[in-house]
Amino acid sequence: MRRERKLDDPRFGRAEPCACALAETGEVRRERLERISNLGALARFTFDSFEPREGMPSLDDVVAQARACAESPEGWLVFRGPSGSGKTHLAAAIANARLDRDEPAYFAVVPDLLDKLRGAYDPAEGEPGFDALFEYVRATPFLVLDDIDAVALGDWAQEKLYQLVNARYNASLPTVFTCHALPADERLATRLASGGVLELAGDPSPRGGYRQIGGMTRERLDEYGFPNFKTFFALYETQENESLQSARDRAQRFADAPDGWLLILGEHGCGKTHLAAAIAARARCDVFFAVVPDLLDRLRASLDRDGDNAAHDDTGIAGKSYDELFAEVRNAGLLVLDDLDGHATSDWAMQKLFQIANYRAAARLPTVITSALSVDELWATYPRVAVRAFNPKLSQQVGILAGPYNMARRDKRGSPNRPRRR
Repeated sequence: MRRERKLDDPRFGRAEPCACALAETGEVRRERLERISNLGALARFTFDSFEPREGMPSLDDVVAQARACAESPEGWLVFRGPSGSGKTHLAAAIANARLDRDEPAYFAVVPDLLDKLRGAYDPAEGEPGFDALFEYVRATPFLVLDDIDAVALGDWAQEKLYQLVNARYNASLPTVFTCHALPADERLATRLASGGVLELAGDPSPRGGYRQIGGMTRERLDEYGFPNFKTFFALYETQENESLQSARDRAQRFADAPDGWLLILGEHGCGKTHLAAAIAARARCDVFFAVVPDLLDRLRASLDRDGDNAAHDDTGIAGKSYDELFAEVRNAGLLVLDDLDGHATSDWAMQKLFQIANYRAAARLPTVITSALSVDELWATYPRVAVRAFNPKLSQQVGILAGPYNMARRDKRGSPNRPRRR
């Protein structure tokens, strides 16, 4: 609530608890604060559970400043670093520490927050409208804005985000941000730079952590190197062999310096997965290799089970809850989405794929997609993914004109009629 205060009162313009909130018991107050904090599964992120990954430099000073912020938040704090460096963990640890002190905190992933604000223009019954939600976030006593740079800002989103940040800046409300880099918007970058920027540098997984869904184990990656990708078959026409050579060259250049997206198109069995696996094998960052239909099945299943009780396996993701698994897919240093064909027919599946694609496009995280669909079919089936996959500023496309490998290995006399290429 707000109270009448004089302009020179340090509490002027700040939210204060109402009488009923002050009268709450400790247990009731804690339950209420947890409910409105939006931390959810991130409640497990504490300072005690934070451990820098192997190969990273010491973060003792960063953790010390994060603890100081939790004890007495003043001004702004910005955690900047690569995926997996611990930014979100430390930001959530601060928020959880505030709750432990019976103080309010609100945690928001910026792309998700903007989606909520858009939806609040036409809220569901019982949900807050836009004005109420925006005012709550703008005036909450302690706010964490996670991944503030991981969103492609349209005019509306850019203006609303700046209004939110600027209002908190003017009111000197404690705020914690996380980002890969300061936002491209100069106004936002200026505001964030006014706070303490803590760098979480270093390669979080210098030897290349690996997780997979769908059977492409790390052991199988060794079978799919660039040297054993065939680029000439006597059965094929010149342009087909040339497309194999071009695809290998471009995939190898991407593997050496992954930037943006690589979309590999071609018939089933023509070598798309081979090239995607070769890229994953060469990558010097953490890799998540997911066969799309298996990924969607695993996400659905994780919604219905307790991740802590899941059976252990060799995927690198055993025991993960839905939130953990979805976050790992979105934030992987390199994500391979293999076999993006006509599998996602439900609205839920379409939405999950869009959220993954939108997040990674906005953050320009290296992503490889393979598909047997034609360009027109991709646009018709996955329009919101296609608009990013065919964005020339983000993505490059590779087309393999050759047919399936098993057809190419047969001699001309023993070969049946070739399947028609689309």
